[in-house]
Parts: sequence; structure tokens; C-alpha cells
Amino acid sequence: MKVLLIGSGGREHAMAWKFAQSPKITELLIAPGNAGTAEVGTNVDIGVDDHADIVEFAKNEKIDLVVVAPDQPIVDGLCDLLRQSGITTFGPSAAAARIEGSKIWSDDLMTKYAIPTAESVAFSDSRLAMEYGRSKPTGSLVVKADGLAAGKGVILPETDDDLDSAIIGMLDHGAFGKSSASILLAQRMTGPEASVFAFVDGEHVSAEIATCDYKRIGEGDVGLNTGGMGAYGPPEFWTEELAYQVRTEILEPTAKALVNENSSFSGVLYAGLMITDSGPKVIEFNCRLGDPETQILMPMLESDLLEICLSIGENRLDTQTVMWSDSPHTFVVAVSDGYPGSYDTGVEITGVSEAAEHGVVFHAGTKTDDDEALLTSGGRVLGVTGSGETISESRNAAYAGIAMISFAGMKFRRDIAERAIQGDKD
Repeated sequence: MKVLLIGSGGREHAMAWKFAQSPKITELLIAPGNAGTAEVGTNVDIGVDDHADIVEFAKNEKIDLVVVAPDQPIVDGLCDLLRQSGITTFGPSAAAARIEGSKIWSDDLMTKYAIPTAESVAFSDSRLAMEYGRSKPTGSLVVKADGLAAGKGVILPETDDDLDSAIIGMLDHGAFGKSSASILLAQRMTGPEASVFAFVDGEHVSAEIATCDYKRIGEGDVGLNTGGMGAYGPPEFWTEELAYQVRTEILEPTAKALVNENSSFSGVLYAGLMITDSGPKVIEFNCRLGDPETQILMPMLESDLLEICLSIGENRLDTQTVMWSDSPHTFVVAVSDGYPGSYDTGVEITGVSEAAEHGVVFHAGTKTDDDEALLTSGGRVLGVTGSGETISESRNAAYAGIAMISFAGMKFRRDIAERAIQGDKD
């Protein structure tokens, strides 16, 4: 089978790495890909936003399956365009992707179908939003841009002035363009967070898997939000009872709700959850695999990814059994100096083959030059996934791999999975 994977990040390298293990694959193409995907397939110089070019390429190359991985092209309707052209596609429709593309639409869906989440109110007028904010206890609200904002559209203000600044920045100053033309003010929840993933085809929901990720740039969860600095799984607090509750109260009802709203979902449903004292509640939904979570999900997936994606593309997920390993995995990201702000690119990277002796190296912002030297090309550069019989072992393996890698200005968090180790010992 000829497969075309859309994307260029660490998530896409992990997916390409997994696709390449399928005995059914004959050719794997990645558009545009990175230096890591080039090792397991063939990169194609087409951008993720070049929808017409992607459709034309898929037709001309007689691609059997297109897998759309990033959120923006999914929300913008690339999967719909491909299907309209008769191309088997993995990824939800633009209608179903509203569950990520509009936090207000998603919140309305959860309210209508009694899916547990925080109390939220939508605003497009800054004065009304600030009045509402002042009526609530200081520091009790979260400000969320309605649309996609590259993972930076959620602000947790600690003071009333911070709240006003966030509201004005989004609604009046267009901090995230049209994505912040409307906002949600949500009650802040407390408890451990989990990222839960399941393959979905209409009302059919596969076995789920839970992970934890780290969004802030600094140790101890301080500093600016990033695309993700690392992840581990399964979480130390994840139990069979909690998994059952999430499945029956959140995942399955959401899949059914989308069908009822004529927005049947096909692809990966990603629920960002807060495990509160009163049970799991949805922070947000995403319509695709997460990054950095995919870099542990793919090594933990015991089933054939190609078979799963093809079955969803052909609306027959119910014929597949999705199996996940319960072996602990940890992924640590190395980033460029200055990230998530401005940073240099074109910096040479060394030690990748040595790192691979300790775990799996997944590339993100990497490229090769004319002399085949490996160079940085982004903020999140690459990372190492370690595995083991315990979370501690998997963490040690990941950090042993990261220690082998070097590039000028390289930064990484040293506390990924640290909070899980006490639970690991208990």
C-alpha cells in the first residue's frame, strides 16, 4: 500500500516510524516531513496548507491512504477535500473537527449532552467579559481563545488585572487573530491532568490510552507555554476504574453526540482531562494525536497502525482490535535556545546515533544540509523515548539518550516524569 502522511513534526516522525513497521506498506511518503521521516520514508516538498497540491499529488501517485496528522489542515477541511476526490483518508471532517477548532462549539456540545466539564461562559464583548470576571473570585477563571492558537490560547490569570489584560488582549487587540474574536471564561479546575486518546469511527470507540504531558518551558511547570516539553505514560494515578469512568462518561457519549449532531467523527479523539475530586472532567478536546504524546503512544501501540487507520478510512474500525502496551514510556524533548520565543536555526546536531542506543530518537525541527550534516530547523528539535519495566527505568533511559545529543544552545527539562516516581515506588 502507498501511504501519504501529512505533517513535519515529532508526531509525524513517530507515526511514520510506526507505519514503516507494517508488512502491508509498500511506499511511505511524508509531506513535507523532516530529517527523521526521511529515514523511514520519502519526504515530499508540499506544505501542510497546500491542500490543492496535496489532493493532486495523491491522485497522480495513486495513494491508497492519506493520513492527515496536524490540527490546522484538519480544521480547515483537508480531509473533506480528499474524500470528495475519492481518496481514502484518515482524519475527521471539518464539521467534526469543530470539537477542537471552536472551544465554544465544543463547550456547547458538552453542555447539551451532559459531558462533564467546567462551567464556562462565552463572550465577544470585552466589557461584558470583564464584568463577569470581576463577579468571580480572583484567580478562579481560565481565559480560552475560541479557535486554534498553536497551543498558546489558554491563559490562567492570577489577579484581576491579569484577567482584564488577557480579555482585552484577545478580544480587543486580536492576540490570536480571528481565533480570539470570541473567548470562553471557564471555571478553573484542580487535580492531575491526563491526555486520553482513542481511535473513533462514528459511535465505535477503540481501547483508550492515557498519558501525561508537560507544556511549560521550565522545570516545576514555570515559564511560558510550549508545544510540549515531554510526556510519560501510563500515569501513576490511572486505574481500571478511572479508565472505565472516562470511557463511559466522556469518550463514548462524545462520539454519540457528534453522530447526533450530524458531525460523525472518524480519526483520533484526544480528551484533555482534569481528574478532579468529583471525577474526570474535560478541559478540552482535540481532533488528532498529540505532540509530544504520540512519541510514546506509537512505541506503546501493539497493533498495526496502518490497519487501524485504513479501517477508519473505510468505516470499519469495529473489525479491528486496538491493543496498547502497559509498559512505562518517557519522552524528553530537546529545544533550541530562546524557544518558545525567537531562536536560531541551522545549528549542527551531534550524538543522535549514540542516543538511539538508549531509546528511540524522534525528530521534529531537523533538516540535513548538502553534506548530510544534521541541523536544527525549529524550536522543538528532537527527543528521546525511553522504555522500561517501571516509570523510573523508562525515565532513566530517555535521559541517558538525551545526554548523548548535543547542539549549541540545547535546552531540555530535567523533571519529566519526576512526579510519577513516588507513585512508581508505592
